[in-house]
Amino acid sequence: MIVHLIDGTYELFRQFHGQKRDTTPVGHLGAARGVVATALTMLEGGATHVGVATDHVIESFRNDMWPTYKTSAGMPEELLAQFVPLEEGLAALGVAVWPMVELEADDALASAAAVASADERVDKVVIWTVDKDLGQCVGGKVEQYDRKSERFLDPAAVEAKFGVPPASIPDYLALVGDSADGFPGLPGWGAKSAGAVLSRYGAIEAIPDDVRDWDVKPLPRAAGQLAQTLAGARELVAVFKDLATLRVDGPVGSVDDWKWSGPTADFAVWSTAAGSPRLAERAATLAAARGC
Repeated sequence: MIVHLIDGTYELFRQFHGQKRDTTPVGHLGAARGVVATALTMLEGGATHVGVATDHVIESFRNDMWPTYKTSAGMPEELLAQFVPLEEGLAALGVAVWPMVELEADDALASAAAVASADERVDKVVIWTVDKDLGQCVGGKVEQYDRKSERFLDPAAVEAKFGVPPASIPDYLALVGDSADGFPGLPGWGAKSAGAVLSRYGAIEAIPDDVRDWDVKPLPRAAGQLAQTLAGARELVAVFKDLATLRVDGPVGSVDDWKWSGPTADFAVWSTAAGSPRLAERAATLAAARGC
């Protein structure tokens, strides 16, 4: 069994920014319609167990941890207005959807990956997103799919991309920062220096304060300053690491909950409202073929 986990927020943004603005009466649902169509195409391609995570509310518990953590401020209203229709469309299609409020969509994906990995019936878990945060989930049964490069990322590919293994992704992001999520990392620390040091020590907590105790060859440029900066910012970088660490206790249910068993009666109504009755026809044809 293969479990497919979709980053609905990323897909909605991708559809919204990739589509030309449609001024027809149903044009305001164009991005949501595109994501639902993507999920249906995946099912038509043979997927049986699919879950989609969304940021029902952009803000999360992390906003209480760091004042400049990402918010919905500045996001187009016509984009934000499509989250609820997207969630309704996916549910009507019969696809498991996890609208996150306190947690983020990434936490739901990490939680589902953990649940699926623990299920002996599951052979493989694919997380459909390019989000670097999800790299920390890769390993064992879990792979990440990068749509941009059209390739699957296993642990070796994650390490080749970031210079650190999956388990060190939160440490890496804590040091270099994550502009998309709104926290800066530590001054002077960049991808190369963080990769070099973490490839030796694995975790921030294991990096010595004194550069003379560093067993890193070759030493990064300005290693002394890097060590001094880290030593003076232990509490701060611990906050950044906590921000970057995905939670795995989200309310995502079980693998059995994610099995597609056909659309609900509401999907025909939703598809018509979204300007694509053909979606409902496709879903009904697939359900009949599968005996749903």
